[in-house]
Amino acid sequence: MMKNVSKIFSGNCSTCAFLLNSNQELFVCGGNFSGRLGLGESRKEERIQKLTKIENIPKGKIIDIQCGNFHSLMLIENENQNPKRKLYSCGDYHWNGLGKDENTYEFTEIKSFLFEDDDNILEISVTYKHNLILTSNGKLIGFGLNDCGQLGTGDTNDQLIPIQIELPKLRFNENISNYHALCGAFYKSFFYYSPSYFSNLEEDLIKLFERKEFCDISFKTKNGEIIKAHKLILKYRLNQNQNQIEKLQEIISNKSIKESNQIFEMIYSNRIINPKLYSEIKEIINSNEKIEETMKRIYENENENEKDFIIERKEKQYKFPKLILIMRSELYRGMFLSVTEDKSNKVTDYSELSNKSFQIFEYWIYSNQIKNEIEITQEIIDEIEIGIDYFQLNQTNPNLFDLLIKKFNNQN
Repeated sequence: MMKNVSKIFSGNCSTCAFLLNSNQELFVCGGNFSGRLGLGESRKEERIQKLTKIENIPKGKIIDIQCGNFHSLMLIENENQNPKRKLYSCGDYHWNGLGKDENTYEFTEIKSFLFEDDDNILEISVTYKHNLILTSNGKLIGFGLNDCGQLGTGDTNDQLIPIQIELPKLRFNENISNYHALCGAFYKSFFYYSPSYFSNLEEDLIKLFERKEFCDISFKTKNGEIIKAHKLILKYRLNQNQNQIEKLQEIISNKSIKESNQIFEMIYSNRIINPKLYSEIKEIINSNEKIEETMKRIYENENENEKDFIIERKEKQYKFPKLILIMRSELYRGMFLSVTEDKSNKVTDYSELSNKSFQIFEYWIYSNQIKNEIEITQEIIDEIEIGIDYFQLNQTNPNLFDLLIKKFNNQN
């Protein structure tokens, strides 16, 4: 079976895993709290310590499975039915995560008028005790615990069955499939814009800083048109040198708006789109430095209020560059790119980390490395594992936890 594993599912709960093989057989291991693994009532509350096959699963192609603390959701696709995708749940309804008002210890369909024949489920997100579903008709559907307002309904009323959540006015004129709903750890939710064609950090930054409030350098073409750009990206691409910006302004002043746009696209993406134009700007473009080192240096010399994000820890404040946090964490990416324009600039708190663990975390945020002189203990690993899970710091390769384990094993 292990030779034919096609997908591994877990969701935002770190104590269980679902393994799907190429024959659409589903296996599970981990904590079966409240029967959330779909093995039936007789197995609920057990700790499943070996991969165990789930016998009764819905017919169709399994698209996604996500597990909360006391429930799980499964998304199934079947080409021969309408809608093509249906949602199934199992677990204990008293914890408000099932989308129905009865316990079900095997995966059973969640039926609601919100899932219509001409609508399809694009994605699901599950965490502690609440769920979000985004559909192709642009509906955001939620259910579960809502004691801190995490469903976004404007109140704190728990919802046993699916309800439609009013979306904010979308910032971008794009297809709904470019938006994503994310249940953060415990009592948070995010709704954010992230096109499928984002393939690397540079493209993410370009889209982020196309927002007008971040554009702070103007360039005039030969016909008098104005193109705006963000100086942090230019500093990253143009060797951090003011003279290079002046050279770029001189080049743009002799170009058409079409040629100017191509030049900026080459600068932002570091791809050669027009070889003739590239020959004019290649001397001022820097593409060798690691972005972590570059952005750290930039932020050490910048004073704009927009650049920093404040993390509080044990009554102390620490400033971190937003761009680097976006690189490191899906949680922060959702927060800073959120179409709801939340202007909050604090997350509290990191007090669960000891001084040494926080120093490791802080150094890694910038460098993606661990200092050689730091001794790694099992206590540090346990602390940072909790922090990684809670703040979803899992977006780099190698990630912090992998580096810690490797260093710990080398020490021993």
